[in-house]
Amino acid sequence: MTPGGEPGESVVTVDGVSFSYEGGFEALVGVSMRVRRGEYIAIAGGNGSGKTTLAKHINGLLHPSVGRVTTCGMRTDETSVANLARKVGYVFQNPDHQLFCTTVEEEVRFGLENMDFEESESAPKAQAAMELVDIVALRDRPPFTLSLGDRRKVTIASVLAAEPEILVLDEPTTGLDHHDSEHLMSTLRALNRSGRTIVLISHDMRLVAEHVDRAVLMAAGRILVDADVGAVFSDLELLREAKLVAPPITQVAHRLAPLGVSPSTFTPSQLVQQIEVLRGGGG
Repeated sequence: MTPGGEPGESVVTVDGVSFSYEGGFEALVGVSMRVRRGEYIAIAGGNGSGKTTLAKHINGLLHPSVGRVTTCGMRTDETSVANLARKVGYVFQNPDHQLFCTTVEEEVRFGLENMDFEESESAPKAQAAMELVDIVALRDRPPFTLSLGDRRKVTIASVLAAEPEILVLDEPTTGLDHHDSEHLMSTLRALNRSGRTIVLISHDMRLVAEHVDRAVLMAAGRILVDADVGAVFSDLELLREAKLVAPPITQVAHRLAPLGVSPSTFTPSQLVQQIEVLRGGGG
């Protein structure tokens, strides 16, 4: 199913949001940003940067102390989490916070049943979601007997089954091996190309470099920069301020900048192409 609405229109608006946890810790300070329909963005930062707190405002798990958040036209502080869940699928960093059914298939179908999907609809949707993340063979297993990586795939499938317009994934590749990580990221890219809006929460700048189009860097509850990926990687000092490490390719590009390589390089193909151009230009 392709999400409705016009590509490029705002589906998430965060307007002057500040948020303090119980005890007075200020986790967000005057944050404003927009997510447009069909975007694939990352909210990135080190531990304590506020990225997960911001993500939880998108689907109403948290409400602003100051400011407002609007998701798919709904004020999140005036809309139930259940209603927002029809539009926003949220995958927690810790999969155990989302698992409580006795089998994998029941887990994947649980959200659909809570949204009042009929059996004739929920069964094929659950099957398709399990196929997407390659857990069909685990359908009768109790989720808590699975490895961390497989538990994570179950939570992702349970969110994908409802076909939400927006997917918010908090460190989704943690616990996955390289093969499963690449498969998941390829699946997310395919969903994005079909019109799904993806918000990736991560501190892994290799994932950001290879998969997203725009990055929002955070530190100490504030947005440091909101720009396309090339612009973000061109400033190593900014990455350090966000307690993030540039991908090796970007680090190499910065060292080769005096020879003519762009410091905004962030993929192997970009680096190879520029080196070939420079070698050809130099005879």
